[in-house]
Amino acid sequence: MSMHVIVYDQKCKACNGTGLYIGLAERDGAAIVCHVCGGTGKHHVKIEYEDFIARLPHRKAEHVFQCNPGICIGRGTLEEYKLSDFGGMSYQDWLNGKAFERGMENRLFTCPAWWYQSADYELKPKWDECCGCCRFAGCKHFKKKDECWKRFDKEREESNE
Repeated sequence: MSMHVIVYDQKCKACNGTGLYIGLAERDGAAIVCHVCGGTGKHHVKIEYEDFIARLPHRKAEHVFQCNPGICIGRGTLEEYKLSDFGGMSYQDWLNGKAFERGMENRLFTCPAWWYQSADYELKPKWDECCGCCRFAGCKHFKKKDECWKRFDKEREESNE
């Protein structure tokens, strides 16, 4: 395995090479020293990397999820859940290249809008009755999210025909 180092100086993008910053709070000719470059106008970049040879095994992973939309995933303190309750697939399936499919979403704890906002925004439903709020669990339809998942599946099947 070979280690590589690339070092260079570039014009500071934060201050456009001036070394000074003028924001909303700096007025009437006031400027502050750029916190990125320390006033030099240049940003020192050092990139260290190793050659990629192959994906390495993960010692702890048992189950893989396409994303996490912001909830705790695990068995719980009383082991009341299995990892598969949260969707996803086994680590071995993922390692073998299996693709995420419909039904592998976290359908027990999220609705289609919540899930696909993180997993694949292009697939996020744009339904008029969907609250569109920043707190999906607050949607009046959230308690019946299984119906939303059924509708989502039906619309996806129809769009694939």
